[in-house]
Amino acid sequence: MKGMVNSMYKFPIGAIIESFRLPTLEAVKKAAELKLDGLQMYATSGEHAPENLSGKKAKELLQYVKDSGLRFSALCGDLGHGFGDKELNPSLIEKSKRILDLSKELECDIVTTHIGVVPESPEHERYKIMQAACAELAEYADSVDAHFAIETGPETSATLKKFLDSLGSRGVGVNLDPANLVMVTGDDPVKAVHNLKDYIVHTHAKDGKMLAKGNPEYIYGIVHPVPVEFQGIRYFEEVPLGTGQVDFPAYLAALDEIGYKGYLTIEREVGDTPAKDIATAADFLREIINK
Repeated sequence: MKGMVNSMYKFPIGAIIESFRLPTLEAVKKAAELKLDGLQMYATSGEHAPENLSGKKAKELLQYVKDSGLRFSALCGDLGHGFGDKELNPSLIEKSKRILDLSKELECDIVTTHIGVVPESPEHERYKIMQAACAELAEYADSVDAHFAIETGPETSATLKKFLDSLGSRGVGVNLDPANLVMVTGDDPVKAVHNLKDYIVHTHAKDGKMLAKGNPEYIYGIVHPVPVEFQGIRYFEEVPLGTGQVDFPAYLAALDEIGYKGYLTIEREVGDTPAKDIATAADFLREIINK
């Protein structure tokens, strides 16, 4: 049964700029037309990468966003590798720090990222490599009063909490994506909110369905090569908000209960009418919030 919500906090609603599939300034304009509150932007390559967007360019973009009645909720710093490779980590960590610096220029304090799949055992070699990388990121984030936010999905919230607890810092927090949880691990987003309540600094508003249970290390490409019998399987499907396995009324009620005051950032990675889908998603969220 869908959860009932009363007197809920009026969460600000945003969207990922790239989800509009429009040039940046057009996407900002469209977000303003939809009366959104914020925007998240990829900052890993191209015109929005730190080496290409800083100083005057960053100030001009920030001013355009603010003049449009919006603000940046976070940057996306997912570099596509995670932090499980000891040889790659120094360069990935350095780039991540520069993305966090850019986030400060754009007056937001959060960079979301995927770190890979956290192994269940703290004794696993990759666990220790990821732990060392995230400890360095946490220390840097603390030094500039900001957060790296690990996106949920590849592991259960209980496993992620243990990993975060081991860092002894809030410099690395959580970007809670409820769809990733239901699509990949089958974890309950409401339970995840309560497990991770001390770490949640940003969220994605996305819905989905698990189509087949799979090994997250295969799904996220951590293991190479993937065994032949597990190749070509469609494990999950992203769907419009309210049509998947995320119980949004109960999920938002849980965020409200723990005192979360941050953004619900709409992410739409599929479909032929992204702007329409984002508008529908925003209306769906507002209906729950204002009920």
